Amino acid sequence: MRAVLITLVTAIVVTPLSGQTDSGIDSPSGTGRRITRAQCAAHLEAMQSRIPTGFDTVLEPPFVVLGDGGRDAVARSAERTVRWAVELLRRDFFRDDPREVLEVWLFDGKTSYQKHCRELFGEPPTTPFGFYSPRHGALIMNIATGGGTLVHEIVHPFVAANVEDCPAWLNEGLGSLFEQCRERDGRITGLLNWRLDGLQQAIRAERTVPLGKLLATSSAEFYGERSGLHYAEARYLLYWLQENGKLQAFWRDWLATRERDPTAAAAMRRALAIDGDGLAAFQREWEGWLLRQQR
Repeated sequence: MRAVLITLVTAIVVTPLSGQTDSGIDSPSGTGRRITRAQCAAHLEAMQSRIPTGFDTVLEPPFVVLGDGGRDAVARSAERTVRWAVELLRRDFFRDDPREVLEVWLFDGKTSYQKHCRELFGEPPTTPFGFYSPRHGALIMNIATGGGTLVHEIVHPFVAANVEDCPAWLNEGLGSLFEQCRERDGRITGLLNWRLDGLQQAIRAERTVPLGKLLATSSAEFYGERSGLHYAEARYLLYWLQENGKLQAFWRDWLATRERDPTAAAAMRRALAIDGDGLAAFQREWEGWLLRQQR
């Protein structure tokens, strides 16, 4: 998986875990692979020589969380963002943890972020907000910009651990869905966010990407010149499923059928209850619905 770059500030609304169970849909969690606290502790011990002075650390399986914003701030992010997101994502989407302990670096502002990206990872950041680097086994964040990008990036290593060759539109759509989110009825739930503005403009200008084409995009095409619109359409296609109570069922249907449906296009058509020729008609209705949304 390529490193994933986010280009605008996102936000997260955190509410306490309610303890409610999944509404009639079997959870993918419970018996899958888990990274233990002992594994995280061993990873932290092995990386001691790499940790700069002034950084506090928190074990939050499957992650080691490190930051220079003070122990209280690091602990809050570990508990209220990392733990919260991991528990809810496991509940609805992911059976297995990542295969190895990953690091979450929370840099307290632009100066620290830029300095430590160079010193720790050998290159400057290419986004002001944060990214996931599979090569370094790390989620690298300017946490001063908010926790939304962190939740987005947490999705990606879980996708990689649970679904080989996930299509980019679905991988990024799911991550983007939760870059602004809260808990609702025991589920992690995406909220309307800044991506809606550009998508509404594209709808009014009649320059959206046909959904059939979006679902067929390769990674190179998805991350190409129209990537901003691709992200927005993927996010709000999944947002529509979420708001109509179909997202988790769609995800599980695709997990069960992905060997013969690698792009998830067939699972999407089943979720939308349309045949092969119905996607264009659905898109007209979906775009009209999106134009009525206000954030």
